[in-house]
Parts: sequence; structure tokens; C-alpha cells
Amino acid sequence: MHFILIRQLRRKLVFSYQNHPTNYINLYLFYIFMKKFSGLTPKQAEERLKEYGPNELKESNKFSAFKILLRQIKKNMLIYLLFAAALMSFFVGKSITGYAILGVIVVVVVAGFTQEYRAEKSINALKQMIMSRSVVIRDGREIKIPSRDIAVGDIIVLRTGEKIPADCLVLEANELAVNESALTGESKEVNKSASKDEKTQDKNNLLFMGTYIINGRCIAEVLHTGMNTEFGKIANMISTAEKELPLQKKVNDIVKYMTVFTILVSLLTGFIMLVKVPFSYELLVEILIVVIALCVSAFPEGLPVVLITILARGTWNMADKNAIVNRMSIVETLGETTIICSDKTGTLTKGEMTVKKIYLDGKIIDVEGTGYVSKGNFLYTNQNNQKIDVGKDKDLNFLLRASVICNDSRVERIDHTDEYKVSSGTPTEASLLIMSAKAGISRENLTFTLEEELPFNSKRKRRTVMSLEGKEKYIYSIGASEILTDKCKFIQNSGRTIEFDEVQKQKIADTNEELTQHGYRLMAVCYKQINASKKAITENNMVLLGLLAIYDPPREEVPDALKLCKEAGIKVKIITGDNKDTAKQIAKQIGIEGEIISGDEIEQLSDYELSKQVNDVTIFARVRPEHKLRIVNAFRQNGEIVTMTGDGVNDAPALKQAHIGVAMGKNGTDVSRQASDLILRDDNFATIVYAIREGRIIFNNLQKCVAYQVSINFAQLFLVFFAIALGMPLPLVAMHILFMNLFSNDIIAIALSFNLSSSDIMKLKPRKKSGMLNKQLSAVILTAGSLICIVSLSVFYYTLNVLGQSETVAQTTTLMTMIFFAIANAFNFRSFRKSVLGRSLFANKYLVWASVISVAMSLIIIYWTPMNIIFETAPIGLFNIALAFFASLSIVVVFDGMKMLSNRRRKGLISRQKNALS
Repeated sequence: MHFILIRQLRRKLVFSYQNHPTNYINLYLFYIFMKKFSGLTPKQAEERLKEYGPNELKESNKFSAFKILLRQIKKNMLIYLLFAAALMSFFVGKSITGYAILGVIVVVVVAGFTQEYRAEKSINALKQMIMSRSVVIRDGREIKIPSRDIAVGDIIVLRTGEKIPADCLVLEANELAVNESALTGESKEVNKSASKDEKTQDKNNLLFMGTYIINGRCIAEVLHTGMNTEFGKIANMISTAEKELPLQKKVNDIVKYMTVFTILVSLLTGFIMLVKVPFSYELLVEILIVVIALCVSAFPEGLPVVLITILARGTWNMADKNAIVNRMSIVETLGETTIICSDKTGTLTKGEMTVKKIYLDGKIIDVEGTGYVSKGNFLYTNQNNQKIDVGKDKDLNFLLRASVICNDSRVERIDHTDEYKVSSGTPTEASLLIMSAKAGISRENLTFTLEEELPFNSKRKRRTVMSLEGKEKYIYSIGASEILTDKCKFIQNSGRTIEFDEVQKQKIADTNEELTQHGYRLMAVCYKQINASKKAITENNMVLLGLLAIYDPPREEVPDALKLCKEAGIKVKIITGDNKDTAKQIAKQIGIEGEIISGDEIEQLSDYELSKQVNDVTIFARVRPEHKLRIVNAFRQNGEIVTMTGDGVNDAPALKQAHIGVAMGKNGTDVSRQASDLILRDDNFATIVYAIREGRIIFNNLQKCVAYQVSINFAQLFLVFFAIALGMPLPLVAMHILFMNLFSNDIIAIALSFNLSSSDIMKLKPRKKSGMLNKQLSAVILTAGSLICIVSLSVFYYTLNVLGQSETVAQTTTLMTMIFFAIANAFNFRSFRKSVLGRSLFANKYLVWASVISVAMSLIIIYWTPMNIIFETAPIGLFNIALAFFASLSIVVVFDGMKMLSNRRRKGLISRQKNALS
């Protein structure tokens, strides 16, 4: 089984039973052991899940189609305005208009529900991707299952960094410590031990859902699941109100300001109409309908739907590229990132650790092969690559055996090939198993019993075990070479143990330096034989058996990702536990050079001193988790927006403190994933850069949609306002405005949200924190809205007074002008820098289809007689269509000219900056 706890007990009992088979006490103990630790059968687990329910907490905000439908009515002011307009229409006898408005209400609700349901469904699917899993023992076999499928009575296996999935009783434990802050609010370490018997339950042997293991490992029996846990009881008493995202707040603020402004302008328009025309109740109702229609025209009801559509699409794109958004609130912050603090191992490198060299008996041994493939020979480097017979080389054989015994990782063979995958544990320890497998040495063909263990952690930087092998007992220790060499008094040399004197120490130091300068990570393998009666591990007077040089090749895609970061104005910092030489060499291989500082040097600096130096440092070596937290705080103090990666249990504070905490999906712990905002399923640095790019695209597209919607809505509002103020007839009636909002503005805005990114999105400097509408964008909106309003009003005046056509024809022509303007404006807002024709018109196929649908629907209500009655339109000639179309092109001409001037100024500024630097 997975941990030494079960393996140790089982081996002891089997050994005792085999040697004394007639001893009924041994037989009974063996039976009890197998019964206790074999776990539930699949059938028992199924029955208990039916009885107690799934192991999950009830969510008050759980994904629900009914709630989404209800939200379309409850939170949409547009519905109430339209309903009021429908009632007024029925009141004055305009039943056709009333029914038409009710039809509009149905379409608004259905359209909003459909779009939001699809978006919420996508976001909910992303949540399922990061569902936690746990190791349980069923029918005597270890299996990994979703934590929600854990049943009462299950035997679960927990290790450092894992979140406890249910309330449990500890059966066996090793150096077990738990953080119970989720329940108690106190972050102090709580030691746990195994219960003496199943009836004895107290705080020392109980584990609680929501807490997590910070040290050691254990085997536990599940007592309570889901809402029956202590955590579930607390959750049941807490109202989990849905939190508003920062982006939602910005969009909602725009909606609020526009709503207030719109109501004021609409009321002013109604007042002017009331003053200019003799009073009648029918006129009053008509004015109220116009006022409501104006409110509807400028009320950006589509923006919240556009927001969730953009977020859903963007986060799904990230997930497709292996970046899972854990907290939606960071989507906006991604585009503001100025600093990426990245781990080296597995993020900048492949994470496929390979032991390439062994230092043994004063010689360097080459180990053939790369990755997790158990094929390769052992060769003497300085003896013409002479192949070594591992069976005859006692010291090498001993080192390989020690590498298997003092190891907590597990590897599984892939489809009966020589290739393996890591099923549990760290890639570093897995590389030791693969190295030994090349010599045919594995756990299965070794006979040993692990009696004690001191697990590896970030402070100790080594793993130490006590192993009983027949009648002999050994202590093995594997870890950082500079730490373990200090524990050694002797060194292995050609089958003999000699004193580890200054000469030998210098040889080791020289070898260490030489190998680390080539980018290898060095680990020492030590041992000592002890008296079989000893029960406690001691780590002094050890024998240095040899050094292992482990290589982790850089990822091929990292240099391109780093180049992209440089162009985007994002600084990349390497944070690693490796020593300076190894870190510097790997950094050089991927194209990063700069000042380097170690964790020990960081400890000598005050927080103020660190903040002054931190921006100039590129590589942080031999860094511990507490150093990471100080580094993040130093960058934040300097005003940087920090993205920090982490995978260990102790990385959680730094991940929480960073603006964006990034956890590893493959090799990270539950604790780091829970503390993170973004999870990398492939542990790849390039995925972080992609996520930042997608974050920029999301915000950029949202800005475009907001600018488009606000400009077109304000144009509609002021078109009617100025017409009334100037004593002109209404250029658009209420049904025109409702039609535009439903079949033009909203569907085009949603289509615009699918806009492809600008090719230069990662050539811009990080966006500074600001509102959705900055000064430049507000100026663009004002210009666009004013131009649309003036030109449309001119078309109405020209059609009515110059061409002498009827009021209905003039209004219909104005409606078509506004429809064409909505389309032209959307194509204009596809890019803030490129001209309309500078990008393919078909780059956004959704926008093309939305435009076609909008025009087609407009032609239907103009040329189909029944629709003329409902929407108060009239057929218009080809000249009027052409007039409307070419009038709308004015916005393309004006804005393409503005973009050209802006681009020239930008190029001139860049040229002057380059000349100043040269």
C-alpha cells in the first residue's frame, strides 16, 4: 500500500505469522489487521453513499436554470419598464402595441436566459475540473476517487499538503501535524496521533473536513461526511451570498450612472413634449411611453450578459490551454501583471527529473537515458565509458538500494513498456526509482521493513528512514548535499568506510561546484548501520555513500514565452530552492540573466532593504516559503502587480498575498491549489503567459463592448431629446427604439464580445488599475455618440423637409440609419488602433452574422405589411436605404482618421525614445 505505515505493520505481522504459523495470536492479529485496513467494498461504499448522501456541502448559489430564469425578471429593470409601457398601451386602447411590447418582454427574458445559462454552464464545467480527489483503500487496494464519493467507513490515506475531505479518526500516523484554522481561526500547528482504539475519540486523534495536513502522513477512518461534518454544521449556519466580482462592480457602476442620467434626460424630454403640445390624457400616456422607450434605449441592460459571456468564453479558452481559473475575480488583474515570480522546477523546466551522474568512490558515473524510462546503462566517465555491472559493484548496488528504500514516491509502468509515470510523490524521488529500475532494482525485489521515518520538508531538506533488513538495521538519509555532508563523519570508498577528512570534503566540494555549474541539482545519499535494538532515528556520524546529479531540462516553449513577457513589459523572476550555481545555469539556458540572491542573504535584509533591492534581482536561490512571502510583500510595496507560483503546503501564504497566486495542477498540493487563484494543469510557465494574454483580451473586449453599447445608447437618447428640443417630430417612435435594442444593439454587442485579440495585445505595457472607462475611452464614446446623433438627426430632417416624404417614411429611414450605424460602430470598435479595413471584415464571424440578422429583421418590419402596423414603419425606396447606409459610413471615415493620427503620434514617440537612448 501507499505509505510505510500499512506496509510496516503488514510486513511485521506477515513475518511473524510465517515464522510462527501455529501461533493463534499472530493469526488473529493478522486477521484483525487485514479486516481493519482493507476498507469498504465497492458495494458497501455505494450503500453508504445512498444512506448518508455524497460528501459535499450544500451550496446556496448552486447552478440552477430556474434561478437564472428568475434573475432575468428580478434583476432586470428593463422588464419592469417594458411592462409599464405595455399596461399604458392597453390603457389607451393601443392593444397591438401592448401585445408587441409583451412579446418583446418574452424575447428579452428568453434571450437573456439562454445567453446567461450557457455562460454559467461553461463556468460550472470549469469548477468541475478542479474538483478535489482523495486516496481511499477499498477491497485492500488503493484508488483515487473524487472526494464527493467518499463514504462513511472509508479508509483514507492522507499526506503533507492534502486537504482533509471528511471528519476522520486517525488509525495510524507518522509525524502528523494539522492546520485547523478553517475551523478554529488559529493557524498554529496541531499535532495528531493514532487512536488507541475505535471507542477513544478526542481532539488528538480526530481530523476535520476543511483542515489540512502540514506535516507527516496518516491513515484514517471516515466518521462523518458532507453536511454531517463539523465544517458542514458551521456552513449550514452561514449565508453564502453571491459576491460581486470587481469587473461586475465596474460594469454595474456604469449601468447605475447611465440609468440615473437616462432617467433625467428622458424626464426632461417628456417635460418639453408636455409643454409644447396642448394637454390630453392620451398625449400624457403617449409621452410616458416615449419616456419609457427612451429609458429602455439608453439603459444598457445587455452589459451584464455581455460581461458573463466574455468571462465564460475567456476562462474556457484558458482552461483549453490548461489554465483553470479558481477565482473569477483575478481575470481583470491578469492583464495588469507587471511581475511573474516563477518556480524553476516543473514550471520553467519539464519537471522530468533524471539522474544523469553519480559520484561514487571518487569517480563520476554516467547514467544513460532521459525522463521516466527505465532503459539505460551505468558507465564510467573517465574510463572510455566502460559499462558497469551493477551486480558486481557493491557500492553502486548499495546506493541504488538505498535510493529505493529511502523514498516515498511511486511510479507505474505504462502499458508494459519501459516508460513510467509518477503515481504519487515528488518527481525528484521518482527519478531515483527510475535510476534504480535501470539496474533491475525495485521495491518488489527488496526485502526490508521501514520502522521509522523523518519525512522530507522545506526546512529539513532531507528524508531519513530506519530500515530493518533481515537481522541488520540501517538508517538511510537522502537530501540536499550541503546539508547532509555536514552530518557525515565517514565516506564510502571501494567497499570500505574511511574517515570523511578535509581532503575528502574538498573533493566533494569541488565535485559539487563542478556539477552545479552545469545545471545539475545535487543530492547526497548517506547511511549508517545501527544496533537492531535501537528504536529512534539519529542523523549523526553518517557515512556518505555518494552524490546524485539530477537534471531537469528546460521546457522548449519557455524562451518564446519569456520573449513575449519582455515585449509585454512583464519582468520574470526565478524563485528556486536550488543553490546559486544550479539556478544561474538553468536561467542562462532559458535566456534569463541578472543579479542573483540567496535565501540566507534575504534573511540578513530588513523588509525596507529588501524592497529597495528586490526589483534589481532576477534570480532568488535557496529560497524557503517564508522568503517567498517577504519577496511578494516587497514587490507589492513597490507598486508591482505580482503573479506568484507555488506548489508546496508552505507556499499558501505567499500565494494568498500575491495579486495572483498560481498553483500546480500536476505536482501541487491541495493546500496550494486551495490558496491559489489560477491552477496550471500542465505546470507550464508558458501557460501563465497565455493566461495573462487572455486576461488582457477579456478586459480589452469588455472595454470595446462597453464603449460600443454606451455610445449607441446615448446616440439614441440624444437623437430623440434634441429633435424634441428643436421642435421637430419624433425621429424614432417607441417601437423603433425597442426593436433597435432587441434586434440590433444587444445581439451586435454580444457578437462583438467574441472579437479576436489584437495581434499586438502582448506588445503593450501592463494596464494600470483604472475604471472601465478612462479619459481616452470616454472621449471616444462622446465623439461616436455625438456623430451618430448629429448625422441621424440630419438624415431625418433631410428626408422629412428636403425630400418632403411622410413622417413615417422619415422615421423608418432614420431607423435604418441607426441600424447601419450600430453595425458600422461595432466594426469600428473591433480595434482601438487598426482601421476597419485594416482587419478582415470576416475576422469575427459572429459579428458578421449578427449584422446580417439585424439588417434582415429590419427589412422584414419595413417591407412586410403586418409588421408595418406593429412597429409603425413604412416601406422606403432604394434611395433612402442608400442614404442611410452611406450616412453611417461617416463614423468609419472619422474614426479611421483619428486612429491614423494616433498611430503616427505613437510611432513618433517611440522613435524619439529610441533616439534618446542611442
